[in-house]
Amino acid sequence: MDYYSSHINRLIEQFSRLPGIGTKSAQRLAFHIIHMPKDQVKQLTEAIQGARENVQYCKECCTLTDQETCPICSNPKRDHKQIMVVENTRDLAAYEKTGKFEGVYHVLHGAISPMLGIGPDDIKLKELMQRLQGEVEEVIIATNSSLEGETTAMYISKLIKPTGIRVTRIASGVPVGGDLEYIDEVTLLRALEGRVEL
Repeated sequence: MDYYSSHINRLIEQFSRLPGIGTKSAQRLAFHIIHMPKDQVKQLTEAIQGARENVQYCKECCTLTDQETCPICSNPKRDHKQIMVVENTRDLAAYEKTGKFEGVYHVLHGAISPMLGIGPDDIKLKELMQRLQGEVEEVIIATNSSLEGETTAMYISKLIKPTGIRVTRIASGVPVGGDLEYIDEVTLLRALEGRVEL
């Protein structure tokens, strides 16, 4: 039995299709929008439509941008000889927030996952290999520490090593503020292998 009008039900249904949004959250969002001033609803719909119509892949690093080349790739102060490979644009944003990385990025838009049917041709690896034709000195692989991230890192490493370009992997291990007794063995082993001199 439907409790709401067809317009409200349709709005709830659309919100519940979004990742991480269950039925209750979809209902809250729908009723929030219904109670918003009409000009704010118009601004929201225009922002959604504008983003969908104007956002595209950067021609160099494949991140999402509304320009042909993203602000990072078009910045002459960035070190274009050092490329950090990340799985998605959110990972790029996380590294940018540190304010310490001065190179450029390459966004794969996924990771190799045979279980999900995602192979090397389904992510932006071909574009990465084309970028390596230039004067690249180091590729930093910053994929997640998941099975898919590790598989992707190993695959990329095997592709790049024959070119003579330096390939590195971000360190992983004990998080800041973590108690050793609660950390799994694989993480502890990584922390031990990735130790640095003080």
